[in-house]
Amino acid sequence: MPAQAATPQTVTPCQKPPAGRVKIGFEKLRDGGYAPLLGHKVGVIANVASVDNSLTSIVDCLHQAPSVQLQAIFGPEHGFRGSMREGFSEPETQDPDTGCTVYDIYTKIGDALKNILKKSGITLLVFDIQDTGSRFYTYIWTLFDCMMACAELGLPLLVLDRPNPISGLDASGPVLDPRLASFVGRAPIALRHGMTVAELARLFNAVFVKKQTGQKASLDIIPMDGWQRDMFFEDTGLTWCPPSPNMPTPLTALVYPGTCLFEGTSFSVGRGTTMPFLYLGSAAVDGRTWAEAATKAGCAGTAFRDVWFTSLVDPFKNTLLHGLHCVVTDRTSFDPIATGMTLLSTGRHLAGSSFWRGTGKTFDQLSGNTQIRTLLDKGAEAPALAALWEKDLASFRALRQTFLLY
Repeated sequence: MPAQAATPQTVTPCQKPPAGRVKIGFEKLRDGGYAPLLGHKVGVIANVASVDNSLTSIVDCLHQAPSVQLQAIFGPEHGFRGSMREGFSEPETQDPDTGCTVYDIYTKIGDALKNILKKSGITLLVFDIQDTGSRFYTYIWTLFDCMMACAELGLPLLVLDRPNPISGLDASGPVLDPRLASFVGRAPIALRHGMTVAELARLFNAVFVKKQTGQKASLDIIPMDGWQRDMFFEDTGLTWCPPSPNMPTPLTALVYPGTCLFEGTSFSVGRGTTMPFLYLGSAAVDGRTWAEAATKAGCAGTAFRDVWFTSLVDPFKNTLLHGLHCVVTDRTSFDPIATGMTLLSTGRHLAGSSFWRGTGKTFDQLSGNTQIRTLLDKGAEAPALAALWEKDLASFRALRQTFLLY
């Protein structure tokens, strides 16, 4: 018989970490003999970065554990194996290593998601995916959607915590306007949320899941040992495994909250190069002029140089682009949101009305605020833009504080 569901929002206590590194939730589950999984038919939401300190996949560990019955695997954006580009996922298939069905749950919501979970036959769902600390990185919204489904199905959920790679000292940037909700932002949180996935799960469950479903999910959490809020990923002693194809390094994750906003413009964000989100460019601007303008505007902890590059992916495939390289010189003083706003302001000035992608809707969904684009069109600079979200950010910071684990 399946073990009893955990009481809503239980948290395993933190312990002293291994010498020199953080111990992630997955490792604590493993070293504890997988106790919360015993008696369950287990499903796991995982991807290519869901590994332990020996770089072994959680799926392989669960499959090899005699006491664990691994029933199903669920893949997010890019797929369980991480083989697909942005906006795509791997189709349902059978995993050759475990024999388990790998279900595609990217963008699945409501009845469609509930039907997949019921079809899988699981009695416990585990989430173990590395986030990047940005609202529009979609894995946290796969978690959100699964929490909604779990609440309605009475299916227990176990979240294994991992570091916020860009530190968790504070939240910054615009808070999502609920009218702009999409799969790059389901709920009103700050663009740089400053939380771990387990902390987000606690917030989601207590505020948004309960509000939308009338009940909380049966949520259990295994936190990390030794993680501190001022840690960047490089401070954790862990090995970075890219959680998505264009997130090759922790540095990419650090600039991402600001430079990914250019996905809503006519500029390239460097996909298909060795420097995604660090290179930005267009065939319609002079990169040297842009780099000089950004430098003159002044962005703490960063420098800019002009670069030429050719993307290998659509929509800029085989097009020579001129732009700039965002070089982080001091990660502690670097502010990705302020830097992003400065680059948007100077880039919009140089590109003119051709700056936006389509109608601008994509940018609005990414930023979470329609007024930013309006003010940029009027020539606003970064300080004026920041004033737009001060009040909402203060409210989110207060709300966030309640759910922090570290």
